[in-house]
Amino acid sequence: MPETEMQEEIRINGIAASPGICIGKAYLVDREGVDVVTKYRIDEKKIEKEKKRFRTAVRNAQDELKAIIDNTPEEIRQHTNIFEIHVALLKDKMLYGKTLDIIEQEKVNAEWALKSVVSEAKTIFRNMDDDYFKERAADIVHVSERIMRNLVGAELVDISEINKRVILVAHDLSPTDTSQIKLEKIKGFITDKGGKASHTSIIARSLEIPAVLGLEKATHLIRNDDLIIVDGKQGIVIINPSEKSLLEFEELRGRYEEQKALISRSGQAPALTKDGIRMEVMGNIELPEEVVSVMDYGGDGIGLYRTEFQYLSRPYFPTETELFDKYRDVVEIMAPKPVTIRTLDINGDKAVSYTVDSEEDNPALGLRAIRYCLKKPDVFKTQLRAILRASAYGNVRILFPMISNYEEIIETKNILRDVSEELYKNGVPFKEDIEVGIMIEVPSAVILSDIMAEEVDFFSIGTNDLIQYSLAIDRGNRKVAHLYQPFNPAVIRMIKQVVASGRDKGIKTYMCGEMAGDLLAMPILLGFGVDELSMNPQSIPAAKQMIRMLDSSEMKVFTSEVLKQKTSKDVLALLKSAYGSLISDHVYAEQQP
Repeated sequence: MPETEMQEEIRINGIAASPGICIGKAYLVDREGVDVVTKYRIDEKKIEKEKKRFRTAVRNAQDELKAIIDNTPEEIRQHTNIFEIHVALLKDKMLYGKTLDIIEQEKVNAEWALKSVVSEAKTIFRNMDDDYFKERAADIVHVSERIMRNLVGAELVDISEINKRVILVAHDLSPTDTSQIKLEKIKGFITDKGGKASHTSIIARSLEIPAVLGLEKATHLIRNDDLIIVDGKQGIVIINPSEKSLLEFEELRGRYEEQKALISRSGQAPALTKDGIRMEVMGNIELPEEVVSVMDYGGDGIGLYRTEFQYLSRPYFPTETELFDKYRDVVEIMAPKPVTIRTLDINGDKAVSYTVDSEEDNPALGLRAIRYCLKKPDVFKTQLRAILRASAYGNVRILFPMISNYEEIIETKNILRDVSEELYKNGVPFKEDIEVGIMIEVPSAVILSDIMAEEVDFFSIGTNDLIQYSLAIDRGNRKVAHLYQPFNPAVIRMIKQVVASGRDKGIKTYMCGEMAGDLLAMPILLGFGVDELSMNPQSIPAAKQMIRMLDSSEMKVFTSEVLKQKTSKDVLALLKSAYGSLISDHVYAEQQP
C-alpha cells in the first residue's frame, strides 16, 4: 500500500470486547498459527514412534501452560481456571485420543491428524446456537496451535517480554497470551478474530484495558509503529488518526476515566431512586472466580450463575462433589447476599461427547436447557443435589431455563422434591424453603405467565433469547442482526405482561439479559416495576448511578407513553429525548461488554 494512502485516516469497526479508550503505537504480534500442514503417510513400523512424537508435543505444551499459570499476574489470578481448562483440553478424549486414533488408523503424520480433529471440533462448536458455546471453538484452536508449534518446532513470541508502551495488534490472542500482558506496558489490544464471549474478552475486562475483537483485517491494514486509537466501548479502531480525531478521543478518554472513577466509587452504595425505591442490582457470572468482580463493583448478589462452564470440554459429566465445591465457594463468599444458580442450559451431548449422532439441524429449537435435563434425569439430579447441598452455606435460589409450558414446571418441581426427600432421609443439610424461579425467554412462557406464576417464587426475564425467539431473529446472522431490537414494542409489551402477571400472583420479576445493563432501558424497567436487575459485574456501578437519577413514580407515567409507540425507532427516540442527557455524561463509563 502506498505511503500516502497509509497516512490517511482509516476507521474500522469490530466487536466491543472491553470498554475504554487508548491511543498509542501499534505492535504487531504474529499469532496466525501454523497454517501450512502437509499430509504424508507413516510406515506401519513407525506408527508408535509418530504417536510418541505427538504425546511429547502435548506434554511440552502442557508444561508451557502450567508455567504460564504459575506466573500469571496477580491482577488476573482469579481467571487461572481458564488456563487449567486449556490444560485439561490437551488430554481431552476428543482432541488427544482422537488424534492418536487417526494416526494409527489412517497411518498419517501427527500434524495432519491433529488438524483433521480440530477442523471437525470447530464445526461442531460453531454450529451451536449459544454465542458462549460458539466461542469455545477458539479454545480448541488455541490449544491445538500450541501442540502444533511443538510438533513443528515453531518459535512463539513472549508477550511478557514486550518492553514498550504499545497497543497489541494480532490475528488472534489466546487467553494465555492475554494473561501475559503487563499493564504498565500494554495499553490495549485488537484482533482480527474473537468475540464478546471469548475468554480473551473476559480477561481483557478483568484487566480493565480497552479491547476490540473481530476486526477481520486489522493485521493487514496496520503496520508496526502506526499510531492508532482503540475505543473498546464503541468497537472502533482508527488508524493514522487526524488531529481532529486525536483531540476528540483524548477528550473522550479523559471523560471516560473521570466518570469511571466517580461511578466506581459510588458502586457500593444502594441503588435508590429519587423517590426512595430500592432496586437490587446483581451480577451475572460464568466462572466461580468472577464473584470477586461482583463484590468489587458493588453487586447486591448473583442474579445469574451460569453453570455450563463445568460441563464443557471434558469427556464426562462433572461429579456431584465437583459441582458442590464450586457452588459452595460462591455461596459462602456472597453470603448473606443471594446467589441465583441456573441449572444446565446446553445442548448436553455436544458438550461432553462431541458425537456426530448428537448434532441437531436447529439446536436453538432442539433438546436444550430444561428439555435436555428432563431427558437426562440422572444428570439433572446430580446437579440439583449439588445446588441443594450448597444452599446450606448461604442464600441460594434455583433458576430453571427455557421453560416453555406448565407441564415442564410440574415435572421439574417433582424431580426437585424427590432429590430433597433423598437428602433429608440421608441427613444431608440443605435449605428446605429454597426459592425456585423460571427463566422467561420464550413467547409461550410470556403468554402463560399468569398460571406459571402460581407454581414458582420468581420470574427472571432472559431478554437475549426472548428477543431472538419472539422476533425470529438469529443474532449471529449478519443479514438480519439489525432486526434484533430490545426496544421493539412487542418485546416491551411482553416485559410489561410478565411483570404484571407476577405482581398479580405476589411474586417478583427479575431481569438477567443484556437489556438489564442497558442504561437507556432503565426508565422502562423501573416504570414497569421490575424488582431486580442482573448484568455483567462491570456494568453495575453505571446502572446504579442511572437508577439514582430517576423517579419511579415519574417512570410509571412515562411508560404509558412508551407503550403508545409503534416502532423500535420511535421508542428509542422517546427515550433519548427524555433521558438521553442523563446517559451522555457517562456513556463511556458504561462497562457493559
